[in-house]
Amino acid sequence: MELQKPYYAVIFTNLRTEGDNGYGQMAEVMETLARKQPGFLGFESARDGLGIAVSYWESLEAIANWKSQMDHKQARKKGIQTWYSWYKVRICKVEREYEFNK
Repeated sequence: MELQKPYYAVIFTNLRTEGDNGYGQMAEVMETLARKQPGFLGFESARDGLGIAVSYWESLEAIANWKSQMDHKQARKKGIQTWYSWYKVRICKVEREYEFNK
């Protein structure tokens, strides 16, 4: 994924509670909705006990708009109530990147 730099990464690191409890479906809905937001650039995630989801954005304003999006607000509330035992959000400015690809 080659993006115009600089751009921003929102890193969402989390630990889940037991059971799905509708999490999988909501995660798919949120990713689809995020991809439609102005300023959205991409998304990557992984889970092996610890979950890490990284979304990429053109600006801090685009991130703030996504955070204030009503469906996303409701999903965050449900996450605190049901899906997560812990999470941390980091917002970073990406100025440089490199990769290896065989």
